[in-house]
Amino acid sequence: MTKKYIGLFVLMIGLAAPVIAQERLPMVSADKMTEDQKKAAQLFVSERGEPVTNFGPYVPIMRSPEIAMRARLLGDYLRFHSAISSKLREFTIMLSARQFTQQYEWNYHYPLALKAGVSADVLAAVANGARPTGMSSDEETVYDFLSELHRNQSVSDAVYAKTFSLLGDKGLIDLVCLDGYFMMIAEVANVDRLPLPKGAKPGLTILPNNR
Repeated sequence: MTKKYIGLFVLMIGLAAPVIAQERLPMVSADKMTEDQKKAAQLFVSERGEPVTNFGPYVPIMRSPEIAMRARLLGDYLRFHSAISSKLREFTIMLSARQFTQQYEWNYHYPLALKAGVSADVLAAVANGARPTGMSSDEETVYDFLSELHRNQSVSDAVYAKTFSLLGDKGLIDLVCLDGYFMMIAEVANVDRLPLPKGAKPGLTILPNNR
């Protein structure tokens, strides 16, 4: 094989190899953080009780420390103190992650959703972009509400009435804001190309409309 063809062969292998997208906004080292970034990071650790390594989507968000501090407060309420049950909260987060094919969000919340009572079969269907069978009545209500909201950017009177009957006015607003908050998180993570933790595998299939 001549040098010309060896070079061509190597080039073809390189083109065929998978390209790993590089994270765009990685963690800023402590010595390069602004005072506001340091304050936001310290508050995250102290209030969430999690190490810096668990910042996840807050790694890129920390580039705007004011947003990081305010978003964490909203996120803490929506995740831990809202008027929605833990099962429906985690189910909502999984639907939001599916909407944006956000692998980190899905990976992080998958065991939390199982622990909260969402079945593995329901999550498998969501991951594959299919309507799950075997949902509980409250899961079905939330699924229909969010599916219609994601698809139409609005909800019909019938779907609204069913969700209002389940959650009440406060719960319904908490549901919409929880979904919106995690879609914001998913958008930031996707723009950043936030990588999965080492050794983790993507849990979401790539749907045609997500290509």
